[in-house]
Amino acid sequence: MRVLALHGQGTSATIFKSQTVAFRAKLEKSEYEFDFVDAPFHCAPAPGIKVLFESGTYTWWPKQTPNAIRGAHKWLIDYIEENGPFDILMGFSQGCSLIGSFLLYHYRETPDEPLPFKAAMFVCGGLPLPVLDDLQLPVSQKARDINDETVRLLKQRAGALTDLAKNLNQIKVGMSLWGETKDLVHDPNVYPEESDVYGLDFTAMPKDVMIKIPTVHIFGAKDPRWPASLQLAHFCENRKLYDHGGGHDIPRSTDVSLAIAALMEGLKEQII
Repeated sequence: MRVLALHGQGTSATIFKSQTVAFRAKLEKSEYEFDFVDAPFHCAPAPGIKVLFESGTYTWWPKQTPNAIRGAHKWLIDYIEENGPFDILMGFSQGCSLIGSFLLYHYRETPDEPLPFKAAMFVCGGLPLPVLDDLQLPVSQKARDINDETVRLLKQRAGALTDLAKNLNQIKVGMSLWGETKDLVHDPNVYPEESDVYGLDFTAMPKDVMIKIPTVHIFGAKDPRWPASLQLAHFCENRKLYDHGGGHDIPRSTDVSLAIAALMEGLKEQII
């Protein structure tokens, strides 16, 4: 089972490999091959990354425009043609945006052509609103406001983590590095109705863009970008969801690692 791993903005293949080491250790090594690849553009490191990792940092597109995102799709197709085949694409944050947007355009524009992969695992990521606009999908002002606010909150939380990373003596046993959920726009105990997934009405969403392949969606209750993860999940018809309870990250606890490994195994069973 070959898995192409696509990292988040301001990180790298090396960092994503480190982020996923705990759950990958729970998989049978002989049955999986992971290919971690750097995005094509250099960029500033994500908050806290420079303190924790010595690595170049990259982005899948320098500006979040439809043309730039389509350019990343071309890069992805070329990479798969040269280094594939791959069974599963796995993304974190912006890596999810790359995979998800690629799939939306595929199902809208070239649905009769075979996809170059069979399933996808999305970790803490959603879809860029410029892609939804480019596809002329209904996006309410509420959805735009929530997107702006969750991006702001993520930057705020990540900035606080950067300060902690520089002052490790401030971290106490049992301390929640991602804080609480009371100041976030979502309630992790309440899943949204299909008619209002943080401003997106999926009862009115065109069916031709819906993602048909098996997908897994992993997110954290304390992640400010939880709404984006839920929106992406609702574009997928054959989906499984898992809340790891943390923030915009991949916890390395045994329970979480076993759960994510089981979800990867479930994808494998669906596509073999």
